[in-house]
Amino acid sequence: MIASSLPDLSTALVFSGAALALLVIPGPAVLYIIARSASQGRAAGLVSVAGIHVGTVVHIAAAVLGLSAIIVASATAFTIVKFAGAAYLVFIGISTLRRRRPLDAAIAEPTPRSMRRIFTDGAVLNTLNPKTAVFFLAFVPQFVDVDAANATAQIISLGALFIALGVVTDSAYALAGGWIGVRLRRSPVATRRSETTAGAIYIGLGLTTALSGRPT
Repeated sequence: MIASSLPDLSTALVFSGAALALLVIPGPAVLYIIARSASQGRAAGLVSVAGIHVGTVVHIAAAVLGLSAIIVASATAFTIVKFAGAAYLVFIGISTLRRRRPLDAAIAEPTPRSMRRIFTDGAVLNTLNPKTAVFFLAFVPQFVDVDAANATAQIISLGALFIALGVVTDSAYALAGGWIGVRLRRSPVATRRSETTAGAIYIGLGLTTALSGRPT
């Protein structure tokens, strides 16, 4: 009974290929992870990955409950979620810029924000990402066979597969960002610039999110 409610192997393979094509292309979540990892260390980047995909779990639950459809169908709901996410990104960017250290302290290892806060930032950002809701509403259902088994179980299974793939690809970006950060921290000037760049990336992502259109 449980096996019959899961997508078959061919469906899972095709879905994995399509999901990987989307995951490996740097988007807002990937840029956020790289910036966090480069400016605050590899551990911070990996914690950000965990937070991002907790946000993905929220979208999977929303898709099962039909909330994603409401967000996509309603211009007001979509706009509220979009601007909330954009505002949060801008807030993180401004906070990052305000916390920049003086040059004489930049050569030391960066003092990270609490891991709990870093985790929460990732979770909130992806939860407030309306494009993720669109993905689970418009893309995932194409791989659900409503006649073969329980559609809810299939959506959850595909969502879990997406998270597993996302953790792998996003962790690779976090490790790459950490590698870049280690080299930047060899120079006080480069370290300060990396913090400035991270703050600018967050603000830029927020503005991009705010200016993005609603899918038709």
